[in-house]
Amino acid sequence: MPVEAEDGFQKELVELFVQEAHEWLQQIHVALDELQQAPESSRHRSLAQAIKVGITNLGGSAATVHLTDVERASFSALPFIEAVQDPSARISADDFLALCKQLGHIHGALTRATGVMFREASPQPPENGQLMTIPTKQLLTILHELQMNSGLSQTVPRNLVQTIVAQAEALIQCGTGHCQVASIQEFLDRSAEGDQGFLTLVQQQAVHLTAVLHALTSGHTVPEACSTDLLMAVERVAQLWSAAQQVNASQVVTFFMGLHSFLTIVLQQRVVVSAQSVAAVQTRLTQCVRTIEEWVESGRVERLAIQGVLLH
Repeated sequence: MPVEAEDGFQKELVELFVQEAHEWLQQIHVALDELQQAPESSRHRSLAQAIKVGITNLGGSAATVHLTDVERASFSALPFIEAVQDPSARISADDFLALCKQLGHIHGALTRATGVMFREASPQPPENGQLMTIPTKQLLTILHELQMNSGLSQTVPRNLVQTIVAQAEALIQCGTGHCQVASIQEFLDRSAEGDQGFLTLVQQQAVHLTAVLHALTSGHTVPEACSTDLLMAVERVAQLWSAAQQVNASQVVTFFMGLHSFLTIVLQQRVVVSAQSVAAVQTRLTQCVRTIEEWVESGRVERLAIQGVLLH
């Protein structure tokens, strides 16, 4: 193969490798973020294995395109993964810090070898080389005091504090004496993002559902022209039902289940729905949207309380 053609072929291989490397690193960092939240044992092992597979694939692909430094940095990370892969072992914050540092070396090797900037997908450790941590037992004490003394009177309780308490207790059970403050903040950020995304979805879909319900107030059998809109409404409610389960909005799951059944029966059996019944459903839908708005606000208040005692 001519030199120019060979160089061009190598360039294409490296470009493909860069795309794959971005995907593997993203998967690795997502798994690492969850791993640091002290998941249950089987999930812990699965996440550690996913990180190990991703690193191995990265190193193997680097070898095929002759990126020796990337290959070396990747396989050098394997002992650091093995240090955190057993949930029954005593895993410290330093173990995770060492793994994060090694991932940083991989990012640097990739950037130098390919000329493409590979940014860290998770927060960089502070300049002093240590992640901010809090003793796990102290964290439990603070959270229990927050539960007793915060006086949060929530119309729709969220129990975010209790979720972090459960995570801290799991850390103690697996012998981890410290918890990363950044991990708590990541949990709170994901919670806020999920809340807002769910609220936006509900508000958008409620507009369409209201229009469909209005079309049912004629008191006649559902006309053929409305069938398509009604079918779409059934699918929208199924989406809301699933989304409510994903963000653990248990207060509204039952309503969406009932609304889904109601619309399905109307669609399939072409039943006549009275204006009074439709009005009742519309009222419940409006109340549901209001409940979700209160649920989101409760989450915001609880997150601020947690940040107030831990993160500032």
